[in-house]
Amino acid sequence: MADTQPAAAPQPTFQIQRLYLKDASLEMPNAPGIFLEHEAPQIDIQLEVGNSAVVEGIYEVIVRTTVTAKIKDKVLFLAECKQAGIFEIRGVPNEQFDAVIGIACPSIVYPYLRASLADLISRTGLPPVHLAEINFEALYRQRLEQQAQAAANAPAPVTPQ
Repeated sequence: MADTQPAAAPQPTFQIQRLYLKDASLEMPNAPGIFLEHEAPQIDIQLEVGNSAVVEGIYEVIVRTTVTAKIKDKVLFLAECKQAGIFEIRGVPNEQFDAVIGIACPSIVYPYLRASLADLISRTGLPPVHLAEINFEALYRQRLEQQAQAAANAPAPVTPQ
């Protein structure tokens, strides 16, 4: 008698293939004169997350930060780091895929970004900047709400008469 059981659906796969520092830059345009200033610098931190398909089932996720420190109107330093990860993601239901790539992957990459940035800045002789922990789930939910709000506020398409 032939086995008539349906073939089992492939198991979802989520694996880290590689984590790496994709890019790092540091500028200190006003050194050494800026070191004579005694005021505490104003720190501005920008963060963004992006992803792209590499090949079928393989995705690169990049977490990028730009940190600018200024004293008065002069730049003390400008540091930028891009930390990336390559992830194998297969068999994940479509309704869960965006959350995996938008929450799980950046949560794995981010601690490496924090370490890379702190190391880069400490090499200037200045105290390192330690990025705060980030709740990528909250950021993901916020982005979804902004997209829904933008869609709701978009003008209705005009139909020809």
